[in-house]
Amino acid sequence: MGAETFPDRVHHATLGYFQILSMYLGLRLGLYEAFGDDVVTADALAGRADIDARYAREWCEQQATIGVLAADVSQDPPLFRLPDDVKESFLDPDSVSYLGATIRQLASLRAVIDPVVEAYRTGQGLLPEMFCAESADGQGGSNRPVYLTTLPTDWLPHIPPFRSKLEEGPVRVIDIGCGQGWSSIGLALAYPQASVDGYDPDGYSIEHARSHAVDAGVTDRVRFHVADGATIDAAAELAMAFECIHDMPNPVDVLRAARKALPDDGAMLVVDERTRDRFDGTFDATEAYFYGWSIFDCLPAGRASTPSAATGTVMRPETLRGYAEAAGFTAFEVLPIEHDAFRLYLLRP
Repeated sequence: MGAETFPDRVHHATLGYFQILSMYLGLRLGLYEAFGDDVVTADALAGRADIDARYAREWCEQQATIGVLAADVSQDPPLFRLPDDVKESFLDPDSVSYLGATIRQLASLRAVIDPVVEAYRTGQGLLPEMFCAESADGQGGSNRPVYLTTLPTDWLPHIPPFRSKLEEGPVRVIDIGCGQGWSSIGLALAYPQASVDGYDPDGYSIEHARSHAVDAGVTDRVRFHVADGATIDAAAELAMAFECIHDMPNPVDVLRAARKALPDDGAMLVVDERTRDRFDGTFDATEAYFYGWSIFDCLPAGRASTPSAATGTVMRPETLRGYAEAAGFTAFEVLPIEHDAFRLYLLRP
């Protein structure tokens, strides 16, 4: 076999493009849910999901071809089944293997292609209202299992300044760029003595965060506010910012507001993408994934107001260090906590 050519790589990418869109179609139509634990024909699936039978057959055969559905072609008509691992990835929003929200967020990019093209021509950014609700829902849903499971079990117990304050007694926490609130809720559920104020400029996300807090039974200790992080005027022992600093046009102002909120023995946890230390021009699948989000979403969103730091998704550790020092933090630490997608930083006054 010869080396893979560029046309070969584009062909593989094309297959991936169709796979994402076809999975999104299945999610939108409720086709994966319609399987349940059963083995069914395409016609039976069509009846369960209330879709056209001919379209159902084409979709089922395509899903089997790409390895999503298991097919038994010894029967006529063929029988199809949703494997357990696929079911978990598409239908269990609390699983760390959940991919349904990410697929929806990827598909939501189709709504901003024309505005992104114009932004590249003008140097301007994309206003929040240009991104559809599905984008915010996808972001919130993709982070939910991490913040409800990994944050309280694998991260916070291994960050001494956070663990001691959260365990010792009543503690106030501010969660900047909280989105749909799962980081605030996850911390509050794990630490009953903590009270959390979450801030995000997106009213749609805050509306959902408040609803999620009601469902989780933590409204007595978790409050959400529609506000830019730079405008926060609060006092707290701990501060957090999860996967949002790189999106902000004014990261230094936001970090400065967090620094002002903290006492001298306070601490701030920043979680952002696990990028390489520097750009070296070589292939890296993780870095390529981050750049994909950056060129269509994070960089245009971060340039929605002027002036803008124009950080983008691929924020290097030294970039964040510079922001933290400019904001008045005197200690900056990359925490020795491993995660495939995220890097954890501890900032101290």
